[in-house]
Amino acid sequence: MKEQESLVQVKNLKTHFFTEEGVVKAVDGVDFEIFSGETLGIVGESGCGKSVTALSIMGLVESPPGEIVEGEINFAGQDLTELSEDEMRKIRGNDIAMIFQEPMTSLNPVYTVGDQISESLILHENLSKKEARDRAIELLERVGIPLPGQRVE
Repeated sequence: MKEQESLVQVKNLKTHFFTEEGVVKAVDGVDFEIFSGETLGIVGESGCGKSVTALSIMGLVESPPGEIVEGEINFAGQDLTELSEDEMRKIRGNDIAMIFQEPMTSLNPVYTVGDQISESLILHENLSKKEARDRAIELLERVGIPLPGQRVE
């Protein structure tokens, strides 16, 4: 039987923040693998590096002051730490995504849920507005949101 290859492999990830007070080692040697069809839940105390780990994978650590100083983040056979911002933008939101835990960076109450979901579909999948709206309804239905046609509005 052929051994399954991991979809995501994080090896010795170290993400540090360089501040006036010194170096903050927010992530210091994280390792894990995720295989196709698996879900990984990262739990821990507030401030332990969960969000910084996810932001590192997504290439969203603000630099300065943050920087991935060591490690590899392999996704579908390529090391994400070696990609340019343009290359990451093509992957982010399309092939790999994150649900942010901070309420102020989540959905914006000024815009409809449909518009906010459609925005990434138009950007990453080159869909028309109508196609993106239809796909947003389909996605809401898929995750069990009741009355998805009404929710997009």
